[in-house]
Amino acid sequence: MTPTLRLQAAAVDALAALLPAGAPLECMLWPAASGEAPVAGLAIVAADYLGAVSAELALALPSATADTVRAAGGPAAVSLADVLRPALEAAAESLGTGVLGDVANNGRAALFADAETAVYRLAERGAGEPFAWFALRIRDAGGRPSTGVAEVGAGKLGRIHDVEMALSVVIGRTRMTVAELLSLEPGDVVDLDRSAGAPADILLNGRLIAHGEVVVVDQEYGVRVTKILDAPETVG
Repeated sequence: MTPTLRLQAAAVDALAALLPAGAPLECMLWPAASGEAPVAGLAIVAADYLGAVSAELALALPSATADTVRAAGGPAAVSLADVLRPALEAAAESLGTGVLGDVANNGRAALFADAETAVYRLAERGAGEPFAWFALRIRDAGGRPSTGVAEVGAGKLGRIHDVEMALSVVIGRTRMTVAELLSLEPGDVVDLDRSAGAPADILLNGRLIAHGEVVVVDQEYGVRVTKILDAPETVG
């Protein structure tokens, strides 16, 4: 199995594990010879993932699945995108370190027809109709995470010195259901997946570049850089 196929398989397995289906889902790669996946008229949610491996992800849901997903969100009015975000995050995180953009309800049906997209049919065993269709297009060629390193002359680098980039500091993450999120009240404590004193992740445009520790400077939060990562480390 090639690196690209391994990434695709890991992503769809992670996604299927978090979809609110009534039974475990079987994931079948839709062969190109079968033609385009029949997603016309289905509800589609999609998002972009920027990181060690960048990708585009989309889910197409038949009406019965959309009703099931909405019911899983609880009695409150929650969009399909909100309920499905944890599953798409799990799929994206299997590709490596990065950040998932906004999950939006849109008509990105063209992604399912692209020759570079891997399309999967997700269905419960023995079911005649699919529970959902999943599309994944990995942008980095060669089936391996890109190091993001290129040989660029100093003169060309000068052209982008004034380009602004987003620097983010992540002190930890957690997962919760939509119902748990809606039940939060002022004073509740949310546990993160990182112990006190552990280094924070420093991300540049969603890419892990360093570790650091959170400090307070003149009553404002800051981060003291403790380690700059080499290119191979940012990929892993």
